[in-house]
Amino acid sequence: MSGSTFGNIFRVTTWGESHGPGLGVVVDGCPAGLSLSETDIQLFLDRRRPGQSRFTTARKEPDQVEILSGVFEGRTTGTPISMLVRNQDARSRDYGNLAQAYRPGHADYSFDAKYGFRDYRGGGRSSGRETLARVAAGAVAGKILNVLGIHLCAYIQSIGPVKIQTFDSEQIRQNPLCMPDAEAAAKAQDYLEQCRERQDSAGSVVECIIRNCPPGIGDPVFEKLDANLAKAIMSIGAVKAVEIGDGTKSAYSCGSQNNDGFFYGEDGRLEKTSNHAGGILGGISDGSHILLRTYIKPTPSISQPQATAGKNGENITLEIKGRHDPVIGPRAVVVIESMASIVLVDALLGGMSARMEYLEKIWRSR
Repeated sequence: MSGSTFGNIFRVTTWGESHGPGLGVVVDGCPAGLSLSETDIQLFLDRRRPGQSRFTTARKEPDQVEILSGVFEGRTTGTPISMLVRNQDARSRDYGNLAQAYRPGHADYSFDAKYGFRDYRGGGRSSGRETLARVAAGAVAGKILNVLGIHLCAYIQSIGPVKIQTFDSEQIRQNPLCMPDAEAAAKAQDYLEQCRERQDSAGSVVECIIRNCPPGIGDPVFEKLDANLAKAIMSIGAVKAVEIGDGTKSAYSCGSQNNDGFFYGEDGRLEKTSNHAGGILGGISDGSHILLRTYIKPTPSISQPQATAGKNGENITLEIKGRHDPVIGPRAVVVIESMASIVLVDALLGGMSARMEYLEKIWRSR
């Protein structure tokens, strides 16, 4: 299967299935000398891990990571970093009735149409569980960004009709819905309980702010920073739209309103009067905060009877069993951070060859 590798210099290849022995990732292109341990990776995986609240799947997986290569005496060696997470609580029997049926809202039919064969146990490669491999890779990228002083913060902006009204970063880790507004989080929990009573699910919006990204990262044509961020985020299952800055609102604005003015601050640095562009101009970072907004559809696995079709040409009614998240967004927060981190590191490494002076700084100093 092609399409399991992402990136140009900092390259990430994920592998494994939801109900196979395990899942993993190979990270190639990480510079040597980065301090890295399994604990660093585990901190990210624990944020994504299922079974932590009543608003996530009840599947109990420790998601314990093993670093198999690329790290020696606590530092990266510059060789491929291979990581493995073993599946320990897969219940394949829950999916037995799906072998001959196509689940509404899932990739079952399209996967079958392409390959003529599919792993119906949780969706195989199409399962949301694949994202744990991205998160492991994102933890590596995140450590590189931390060394450079670049920081990412993702959170839930809305769940269903409930939208945050205030922002308190401490609240993001203090409530199970990753919302920076305690009152909105309480309302969203009530809304999700109503969805559960109806055997239904909810959509959500995730925002991600990237702070301290230097200007000049990205390229002006096919390797635009915003284009690669959009591709990375859209590659996450259930994501249906991505916005940068004002996003779709820009189409309803005027140039005089949408343009960000420039000025020199007291420290002599060039700054912007506003940030409608979301920190990226012409596919290249402009030094402002980068703002990403991700729209995630409701969890397609719901317990309500749904009309669908079987592989043998019959029309049927399907009731999906198993353990599923009533809302995807909260567990996707760290996935979105991870994919954005991977894109940034890849762009930073690519930008090192943009000027002759950069090469001279590296090689003349040796």
